[in-house]
Amino acid sequence: MRQRVVRVAVVAALVAVVLLAVPLALAIRSALYADQRDTLERAALAAAVRVSPDYVTGDPVELPAPPAGERLGLYDPQARLHAGSGPLHADALVRRALDGEAVRSRSGGDLVVAVPVSHAEHVIGVVRASSPVAAVRDRVFLSWAALLGVAVVALAVAVLVARRQARALTAPLEDLSQHCRAVTEGHLNARAASSSIAEIDQVARTHNEMLHSLSELLRLERDFAANASHQLRTPLAGLQLTLESGLEQADDARLRPVLAEALATTRRLHDTVEEVLRLSTSRAALRPRAAERPVGHVLRATEERWHGLFAQAGRRFECHAGDVLDDVPVPGAPVTEILDILLDNARVHGRGTVRLVVRDLEDALAFDITDEGEVRGPAARLFDRGHSGGGPGTGIGLALARDLAIAFGGRLSLTGSVPTTFTLLVPVHSEGAADGAA
Repeated sequence: MRQRVVRVAVVAALVAVVLLAVPLALAIRSALYADQRDTLERAALAAAVRVSPDYVTGDPVELPAPPAGERLGLYDPQARLHAGSGPLHADALVRRALDGEAVRSRSGGDLVVAVPVSHAEHVIGVVRASSPVAAVRDRVFLSWAALLGVAVVALAVAVLVARRQARALTAPLEDLSQHCRAVTEGHLNARAASSSIAEIDQVARTHNEMLHSLSELLRLERDFAANASHQLRTPLAGLQLTLESGLEQADDARLRPVLAEALATTRRLHDTVEEVLRLSTSRAALRPRAAERPVGHVLRATEERWHGLFAQAGRRFECHAGDVLDDVPVPGAPVTEILDILLDNARVHGRGTVRLVVRDLEDALAFDITDEGEVRGPAARLFDRGHSGGGPGTGIGLALARDLAIAFGGRLSLTGSVPTTFTLLVPVHSEGAADGAA
């Protein structure tokens, strides 16, 4: 940013210098030429005053000495040089002056001023004063060189001032950037310091207020996670112990399956609570890695849970592992939770047969959940939390499933609208896959 500030300041100074220097250079040139013509005219008039009318009868004429580099001459009415220096025969400017008109112009490489000498209302001669154009041109170039030097000095001063101002402007922003970097690294107690620039101070104050609000939200999140952990885990553990004790003591053959199913449900609920609490951890680096389970075990458990529910609704549920090895490890709890969300979504919003198919993609496993329904409405909003519209993706189920997939490096997406197909990609570690193949 410093270079950008300096560049803008230098460009602005350069434009200002050009807009000022170019007209000034032209004015200097015009002034120097006009000054030289005025000098020649004064010399010619001074010489014309000293010309006596009797010179035509042979009286000598004494012209004043011209300044260095200039020539001064007197021409008679026959356009011949009578005294002084100049062309032997009068040029067009002298001939015009013989008609009674003073002339200021350029002839060849000289600036020329021709002044008529009059007596008794008759022109009796012309005084011609001239000087080389090159002499005036040299003065113009010297003046332009001085002007260029002043412009260079002005630009150098502008660069120095711009660099100083750039440091003053960017130093607070660099401090604010370092502070933001510290916040991203987890130092939420850091606060941006004030500076001497009101606009940057306003940004720093707004940033500090935002950071304070964010810290409060994170504190509430941590408190909620701790409270949920305490309030949910303890009752679930007690319920599991009670069901296990009842299952051991139950003598009724009809009661034991019911208790076993209730115990399995509480265990799944415990796994769901653990996964949701793990997902709520603020920093991904602090999240413990989900325990891995063989994909075959996950599929068999899923089929056992959902086959009866779909059968009760008069629908078929098919589960196929394809050519995937049963002992390929996958994150057990989150994958199970995602499959349950997708299957429940198919049960509530889909229709017809529901199929769960696992495909091997070498570096990942693809879990395809397909039913015979269709997706209505914008597919891009399916995973928006809280989206509702009477179709797949209502509520927070799909949003939670997507977050769970992202948490372990997977990806959940809608891969088909008719029929409805969701695909969960689960990355497979190469060493784990190799061990499974062995």
